[in-house]
Amino acid sequence: MRIGIPAETRPGETRVAATPETVKKLAVRHQVLVESGAGLRASCPDAAYEAAGATIVDGASALGAELVLKVRSPDGAERARMRPGSVLVGMLNPFDTENLAQLAGAGLTAFALEAAPRITRAQSMDVLSSQANIAGYKAVLLAANTYGRFMPMLMTAAGTVKAARVLVMGVGVAGLQAIATAKRLGAVIEASDVRPPVKEQVESLGAKFIDVPYETDEERDIAQGVGGYARPMPASWMQRQAALVHERAKLADIVITTALIPGRRAPILIGEDTVKAMKPGSVIVDMAVEQGGNCPLAELGQTVCRHGVHIIGEPNLAALVPADASALYARNVLDFLKLVIDKEDRFVIDREDEIVRATLVCADGAVLRT
Repeated sequence: MRIGIPAETRPGETRVAATPETVKKLAVRHQVLVESGAGLRASCPDAAYEAAGATIVDGASALGAELVLKVRSPDGAERARMRPGSVLVGMLNPFDTENLAQLAGAGLTAFALEAAPRITRAQSMDVLSSQANIAGYKAVLLAANTYGRFMPMLMTAAGTVKAARVLVMGVGVAGLQAIATAKRLGAVIEASDVRPPVKEQVESLGAKFIDVPYETDEERDIAQGVGGYARPMPASWMQRQAALVHERAKLADIVITTALIPGRRAPILIGEDTVKAMKPGSVIVDMAVEQGGNCPLAELGQTVCRHGVHIIGEPNLAALVPADASALYARNVLDFLKLVIDKEDRFVIDREDEIVRATLVCADGAVLRT
């Protein structure tokens, strides 16, 4: 089978879908076609791919393979160079119905890896977790770089410098890594999330969990989430959370928001009134900016200063750590391929497999996910 690894063309996308490490394993039994320069921004030169057994080709040849591995969904120009009936594996945004329709219209069989179920067997191919882990780390470093003071407490001959206070909102994989990274830098950390089970994880990392009391059984049930994701909370609970967050944000030097709800606009967690009340020079990193943002003042792809607060709206934090992000993503992809390539090296779609069934978004000209 010919497996193509094209260069990513989306602005700011530095990752690559396969590294020399994973290509070496694929090239034992398949012909791997890597577009020239595809891995340069991820510290993977063409020579390393060739040493791993790949053939360096142009973009048309990589996209024209029977199986194409990508990080982000192909644009119109890329789709036009792909063969009808070929297979696409990548992060395809399964909630973007227009994009899925275009992939189906191009005659592609497409697998969106973000749609893999949150089950134990799928952990090794969980692209959301691997990339969110990196994004949470980078969010803290960006905040520290923008913040005009030290992160740790320092005792100097000129006096004592207080430790920065960090508030993390949304304690999934990204939030937990943000807590751990901020802790390593010596900050004092608080964290908030709608899901009560994460309190123990937050405290195990040395942070204080901000409790928002539940007033009804309905609120408590919704807070449990579904499949590891948060669900939209009732308006009354959101109002209580907003009031508490407002008070904690006024004391914070750095606020990192990570709250996302799959397929929906990100919830507003830090409103303009809260930004106005924050300390001059404080920093907000809105990790949800690509889905509308947790702060309405965040601007996609920009760092802005509003009411004396620096607001970072970087949409693709994992791409700022391209070598490790690509290495983890490529391993996720390699593990997924084990489900769809049999022992005779044939591509098979086992729709009885719950991971395959969940990630298959297009086949035979039709969109399979609505």
